[in-house]
Amino acid sequence: MTDLLFDKLAYKDKLTASGIPEAQARALGDAMDEALRESVVTRTYLDMRLSQLTIRVGGMLVASVAILIGVKFFG
Repeated sequence: MTDLLFDKLAYKDKLTASGIPEAQARALGDAMDEALRESVVTRTYLDMRLSQLTIRVGGMLVASVAILIGVKFFG
């Protein structure tokens, strides 16, 4: 689902270059990667949800117009 790119290796290298131990930097990189994959909404997901919403609203509009026409002519 996600199109997000996160370079764990580059992140780890920057952390170790700043003095953080390699094991801790690796754990932080893994945690960041996991958090981004689980909680970031991507453009693809939003586009999919928008198209579903558009179809639903269009269906409700068609149904409403059909009901109004039915009331006018048959009610």
